[in-house]
Amino acid sequence: MFEPVGSAEVTINIYLDGRPIPARAGETIAACLLRAGVTHFRTTPVSGARRLPYCMIGHCFDCLIEIDGIGSRQACLSQVVTGMKLRTQNGPAIIPGVDLQ
Repeated sequence: MFEPVGSAEVTINIYLDGRPIPARAGETIAACLLRAGVTHFRTTPVSGARRLPYCMIGHCFDCLIEIDGIGSRQACLSQVVTGMKLRTQNGPAIIPGVDLQ
């Protein structure tokens, strides 16, 4: 039913909250993390509810995650890169030097 985009072989590592996750070149971060059994990518700012990707096409924004220090990035639209550092986003993105209040 589904066919992998790019190589089907796990060839690189990415890191989520410091934990290495095997990844396939050409796949999205969301696909990689879902395959690895990650339970949530972010928590909501108001209630703290855990969220996972929903639409996988960039419309719903439930897949927001911090990528290499930049928050509120869409994991479903971003491809894995060797050694990238991801962090589970808790609440709103923290942007250094910007006060959002």
